[in-house]
Formats: sequence, structure tokens, C-alpha cells
Amino acid sequence: MTSEITRPGPAKFVLFDVDGTLIDAVANQRRVWATWAARYGLDPDAVHRVALRTRPMETFAEVAPGQDPQACLAALHELEDEDVRTGAYAAFPGAPELLSGLPSGGWALVTSNYEHRVRGRFARTGLPVPGVLVDASAVAEGKPSPVPYLLAAERLGARPQDCLVIEDAPSGVESGLRAGMTVWGVNTPAPVDGVHRHFASLHEAAPAILAFATGSLAA
Repeated sequence: MTSEITRPGPAKFVLFDVDGTLIDAVANQRRVWATWAARYGLDPDAVHRVALRTRPMETFAEVAPGQDPQACLAALHELEDEDVRTGAYAAFPGAPELLSGLPSGGWALVTSNYEHRVRGRFARTGLPVPGVLVDASAVAEGKPSPVPYLLAAERLGARPQDCLVIEDAPSGVESGLRAGMTVWGVNTPAPVDGVHRHFASLHEAAPAILAFATGSLAA
């Protein structure tokens, strides 16, 4: 009688936001919103300031209350899809090496964007895509609700307390904290309120993230 040798799965898990954390899409987002604003005769800078702090439907309600929100959303999605096909994208320094060095099955993406756009951007930048990707269509409640990060943990078979969230935005930080996870902030000059650790860049954070993922560093 023979028995298979089973290797234990990862003991620690890393959950990444995408835009602003792994992919530098600031210029793309500004350009998309500027084009959208021009279609509706709105000031692009004013629209972008609102879009930075609200979700799209909330943005439409504030900057274009007289317009059909579903038509506004359709126009935005059209522009975002076109940008994925033709825009210039870059991964933040250190992202390819970091993601390639993480244990298989030990990390996930948690994004407020949609999966097809994430996959398009990752293909353009050469980043690997993990087996678990929680996007906007996967949840009824987006960030800052804890639901997206809790769903990612569930799909990984992980306990929230064993998860490390990597974020750059206040809503994402709040989401991870409300999920009961450790949250580190990256790519911001100052710490976002609530983060357990802050790094000025993803590249600076990468060694500590890898150490956490391999169990050689406690959060």
C-alpha cells in the first residue's frame, strides 16, 4: 500500500489591491474621466476630484445629476475598455519579481475594477494572474465594505487573521481592517489612517511582503 506525500498549503496569504498598488494607472484614470467629462460638457478637473473619492454611480449623481446614471456608466465602461486596449500601462517597480516570488495558492487580487480589465492590464505589463481574483462583479458590496477581502480569503481557504492586505487607498485600507486582516500601505508619501505598516513604495515593501508570505516574518 502506498500513500501520497501531501504538502501543507500556505500558512500566510497576501491580498493585493490592483490600481495604485500593483499597476500605475493614475494617468489613465485621469484621461478616461477627462474624456467622459468632455462628452457631458463638464469640467474634467472637477469631475476627477469627485471620482477620486467616490464610486462611479456616486460620481454621476454629484457631477451630472440630470443625466441617466446607467448611460453615464455605459459611457465610462466603454472608455475604460478602450483604454485597456490602447493606453500605456506600467507595473510599479518590484511588482513582477514580488508576484513571481509568492507561493502558489497563497495570494489573490481584490479590485474594484472588472476582471477582464485587470487581465488586460496584467497581460500588457507581464504580471502573473493568481487563481483567485475578486472583482466588482463578484460582490454586492464593494470597498470599504469588508466583503471583497473576506470573499478572497474564503476562496483561498484562509482565515482573515492569516491574511495581509496590500493597499494604497483609504477605502481599501478600511475594507481590509473591517475584515480583521493586517493591512500595509504602499505607494503613498504618508501613511493612510489605520495601516499597520507604511512603505513609500511597493518596491520598498516587497522584501517584507515575501517574508510574511513565507512565514518568516510576523505582521
